[in-house]
Amino acid sequence: MWIDTHCHLDASEFDADRAAVIERARAAGVGLMVVPAVIPASFDAARQAALQCGGGYALGIHPLFVHQVGDDALALLRAALQQHRDDPRLVAVGEIGLDYLVPHLQDPISRARQESLYTGQLALAAEFDLPVIVHVRRSADALLKHLRRQQALGRPVSGGIAHAFNGSAQQAQTFLDMGFKLGFGGAMTFERASRIRQLATELPAEAIVLETDAPDIPPQWLYLTAQDRSRGLVSRNEPAQLPRIAQSLAALRGWSLEQTRERTTANALDVLPKLRPMAA
Repeated sequence: MWIDTHCHLDASEFDADRAAVIERARAAGVGLMVVPAVIPASFDAARQAALQCGGGYALGIHPLFVHQVGDDALALLRAALQQHRDDPRLVAVGEIGLDYLVPHLQDPISRARQESLYTGQLALAAEFDLPVIVHVRRSADALLKHLRRQQALGRPVSGGIAHAFNGSAQQAQTFLDMGFKLGFGGAMTFERASRIRQLATELPAEAIVLETDAPDIPPQWLYLTAQDRSRGLVSRNEPAQLPRIAQSLAALRGWSLEQTRERTTANALDVLPKLRPMAA
């Protein structure tokens, strides 16, 4: 069984054929999917998508949407975590994090709001004893700083996944030392993605989990150029692509596809322990 540790199955891109997308994933051997929410308004949709696919879900506030949520966002998240704390499908707090790449979120007010929501969500993850799924774009050091601060406060976060990781080897090791796994997906399939591919090759075997981020981050074979997009063509990633993405990891590591499946599945169950009964 493959585990897609990060797919936005609740996204509107899947509204027309979500059941068919799930069936294709199952036919490809993807037995479990984790659906992270991005704003309070999407909490129920993420949960319903997880129920539909028989997988897990996470509740969180994505840094790209910090100006689309109200000042009550953390209170709404806490209420939802409290409401669903006994739901076996609630496996993490996420997708949370910091984005230091998107230009319109780099002014001081936006950065401060990102940081406030991120640190508040780390505190909630510690309170509810859930791992976190973190969004990392040019922000690894800042993310780690606040994880260390949670430790110093005596309320450490119980690990998690650094989604779509593209940091340095030193940053990667620091995440691993804090109980995290690193998510690899479609970006790893591009030969020009040299840093990601080097990390995927050299990291300890126990560091890596697989993800699609569907409908986003399409692998190389689904990639569309700007010219393609200008002609109205649309590329949509799906969880069914995960085994083929895994072939890229297998080639980089010198593993068989079966070894890749066994290792990455074990890693996912280790870092998201509430998935284990679903995988039995």
